[in-house]
Amino acid sequence: MNKSKVGTRGSKLAIAQTEIALRSLRRIDAREFEIVPIITRGDVDRRPLFSMNEKGIFEKELDQAVISGKVDFAVHSLKDIPSNLSKKLVVASIPKRSKPNDVLVSKRNLRLRALPSCAIVGTSSLRRAIQLLKLRSDLRMKPIRGNVERRVSKSIEGDYDAVVLAEAGLTRLGMTDTITQRFSIREFVPAPGQGAIAMVCRRDNIELISMLKQVEDARSRIEADAELSLVSKLEAGCRFPVGAVAASIAGKDTFTLYASLFSPDGTKNIKAKKIFNMKNASVVGEEMAEMLLRNGTAELAAGWRAAVKRWNRQI
Repeated sequence: MNKSKVGTRGSKLAIAQTEIALRSLRRIDAREFEIVPIITRGDVDRRPLFSMNEKGIFEKELDQAVISGKVDFAVHSLKDIPSNLSKKLVVASIPKRSKPNDVLVSKRNLRLRALPSCAIVGTSSLRRAIQLLKLRSDLRMKPIRGNVERRVSKSIEGDYDAVVLAEAGLTRLGMTDTITQRFSIREFVPAPGQGAIAMVCRRDNIELISMLKQVEDARSRIEADAELSLVSKLEAGCRFPVGAVAASIAGKDTFTLYASLFSPDGTKNIKAKKIFNMKNASVVGEEMAEMLLRNGTAELAAGWRAAVKRWNRQI
């Protein structure tokens, strides 16, 4: 019987995501799948994410393992994959996406508007922090790292009044009972690719690509292509927060791509929305990026570079 080695981060969530992907693969292929946990730079560097001036801190070691042949393919959170993925690799499959929404977990089960003034909210995401401050300028943002379980614990029992997390992660860990509030994707725009799992393998492994493609969800791939082409064109990273999400229109072969960009103080907010069909997902992301660049995105990016330097000095 054939055997495939599957690379993943070693966290409980990463293993759970990998098992979700493998359940689908086992239905269509009889081979044995061996999970190989791999430690990444992002797992050992405990600094806030915005203070690291590099992309792919949660995926480089995994992808190198694929390139070297240590594993046959890797399972990632799609939002962790940088736009400059090695040309030796390909995102071979994106299974059905979970809900991309961000959610609030709070100490006393309080919704965002009910949190006390100056409440401490944990997040290491600039995108989440600035959207929270836009909704509640009196809140105090505090960086938080660690696995999902630890971040939830820090909110419910620790020094944080609340934390903001991806709903998909809590769902995969069976922790949806901790959710206090789900933010709508229009009010609180998610990270590009949030909620989606991606399987990455060598571009020259045609047989494996063909197998992985069998568990891909076509609509999830279209949404991902639109969101990630937007980010690639903007060349956005953790230091320049971009909210972008594509959503299917029920019963139709059309989608809507939403994007939202902010100034560091939250006073400026550039929003964009575009309806597109299944055939031009990548094109619509590039077109929206060009429109955003014409409408002040470069100025916002310059402001963020200065703001991040100031915040780093305070860590």
